[in-house]
Amino acid sequence: MLPTLRQLQYLKLLSEHGSFSRAAEAAHVTQPTLSAGIQELERILGAPVVDRARSGVILTAAGEEAVHRAQAILAQTEDLVQAAQTAGQPLTGRFRLGVIPTIAPYLLPKALPVLRQRFPKLRLFLREDLTGRLIAGLRAGALDAALIALPYDMTGLAWEHVADDELLAAAPANHRMARESRVRPEDLEGDDLILLEDGHCLRDHVLAACGLEPPRPSSEESFAATSLPTLVQMVSSGLGVSFLPAMAVNAGLTEHVPMTIRHLEADHPSREIVVAWRAGSSRAREGRLLAEAFR
Repeated sequence: MLPTLRQLQYLKLLSEHGSFSRAAEAAHVTQPTLSAGIQELERILGAPVVDRARSGVILTAAGEEAVHRAQAILAQTEDLVQAAQTAGQPLTGRFRLGVIPTIAPYLLPKALPVLRQRFPKLRLFLREDLTGRLIAGLRAGALDAALIALPYDMTGLAWEHVADDELLAAAPANHRMARESRVRPEDLEGDDLILLEDGHCLRDHVLAACGLEPPRPSSEESFAATSLPTLVQMVSSGLGVSFLPAMAVNAGLTEHVPMTIRHLEADHPSREIVVAWRAGSSRAREGRLLAEAFR
């Protein structure tokens, strides 16, 4: 006897919500119904999948492994349903797209009208989040595709190129680099370097492309920004220098702000913008169509 998809869904919801009552509410069933489904799943597997504690539900080792496999099975099942419903009609109905914060405000205002015009039956649900959480959502089947920047660990994913986004040097208006037409990353050594805080992939892209060491977290003079607009304000106020994606600058991020923006002399001062999806997903064709529209 094999587990049912419903039982696997119960287990997945239980792992996400940490309690039988909240998982039952998310599954739109009664708590006894969900509990009975989990008990039957344990009987089929021949091992307990949860430990019931006062603080909540804790997955056993067998439960953790079952959840991992259940996520993949449920994602493939949902792909099957979506493929059948949209056969011959790509990008119709619901599509869940993740976008990182250093892309969303600068590309989507231009791209969304194009998508509405080309695919009028598309119901696009957007989620803005950091790359790591978006990729986790892709792998778990919570997202259909994600608009992210490379390089990044893309194990288990496929992707389509959208654009190369140049990285530009940014400094206060009266900075010495204002006298130069282009600057080398090493020319900014000695200046306080301000980057986005840990978790933003742009931080890693800048450090890798420019061959720079990250600011020491223990340094009292080390600053980090939570967003690109905050980063711009910090730089323009004279707190240090930084690097900005050309996509954001071209979209007007630095307009009316006293700053100096210069091109970099480096081997590959850019990040690659891509649309990514689960390898083997039935949404691959739609991912490529999205990338084309974004281009």
